[in-house]
Amino acid sequence: MRGLEAMVTTLLVLLACDPRVAAAAAGVAPADTPPRTAVSPPFLLGPPRQVGPVVVRAGFALRDINEIDDVVETFEFSGVLTLIWNDPRQAFDPALAGVNEKVFQGSYQFNELATGWYPQVVLRNESGLFQKSGVVLRVQPDGTSTLIETITAAAESDFDMKWFPFDSQRLEIVFEVLGFDRNEIVLESASTAAGEVLANTARIPQWTITGAGTSVREGSLSYAGGGIASAFVVRVDVERQSFYIRRLVSFPLIVIVLLSFSVFWMDRASLGDRISVSFIGLLTGVTYQLVMGSVLPRISYVTLMHGFLTLSFLTMCATVVINLVVGALDQQGRSALGDRIDRRCRWMFPLGYFGLIFVMMGLAKVFF
Repeated sequence: MRGLEAMVTTLLVLLACDPRVAAAAAGVAPADTPPRTAVSPPFLLGPPRQVGPVVVRAGFALRDINEIDDVVETFEFSGVLTLIWNDPRQAFDPALAGVNEKVFQGSYQFNELATGWYPQVVLRNESGLFQKSGVVLRVQPDGTSTLIETITAAAESDFDMKWFPFDSQRLEIVFEVLGFDRNEIVLESASTAAGEVLANTARIPQWTITGAGTSVREGSLSYAGGGIASAFVVRVDVERQSFYIRRLVSFPLIVIVLLSFSVFWMDRASLGDRISVSFIGLLTGVTYQLVMGSVLPRISYVTLMHGFLTLSFLTMCATVVINLVVGALDQQGRSALGDRIDRRCRWMFPLGYFGLIFVMMGLAKVFF
């Protein structure tokens, strides 16, 4: 009994000396207990309630387009996305807050310390890559919020390759606010001029940027039961630098086709040698078609390059036909007629080859 009384006496002394122990025993947090991380009240978790939808002004500064992949019709880009909106619930008195602007920078401050709502933007035409490497949120005393994010992503785009390798493409980056339709949130473009969209560092290998701009469009939300949402669209117009393809394919193939016409200067009696020269040109033409098959996407329509390759191949096939005709005439003893055909083909084939190329380009302008 005396031991039990000693333990009770010791406990009472501790309670009297340490208020934190007493508060813990009473189920009340002591005054100097570190506060827990603030949690947003429920009314701050959604967009501000007002008459009409919340207007979010969007801007985008394109830093670079790292790669344009013609085969899968995608492009990889990096840039800075800026969103501006007003939330009266975030208004504060600078005198009481001690600052003229609240700034939350970095993932920790933005995710853990910022208590307000913000529009979550996703890339509608995303193609496997979407990364955000930096974020800054700036809040003005009147509740105007500015969210700045750096984005690196890959996007899909519809390529029109009919004029390849002299083609021009329009690349589009389509942003939308996830989970809200146009009755709740409306996106507006804050930057429209090319100078506001393109940074000084924006470069594309083998392409030339000819223009840029932004716009807003509306589209259906399949996950929201068919609702309509506004989207912020960044467009970049680019033109291919064709010298690489012309140097790699067009010029060498034209030389090979012209060399295949040398059979018209060869002795008509050496039919085997003439056929060998023509077939070497044919095999070279097939090789170039295989090379371009790895460069161009698997498309069902005909491009300008397809037409050029096919025309060159058929022209060299025609030399084989002429060789057989001249050989047959020589066997029949009609060598004079064979010589006359060779002499005419010496100028008819080059003129016909280049003439058909120009006709093909003219038809392409009409039908493409």
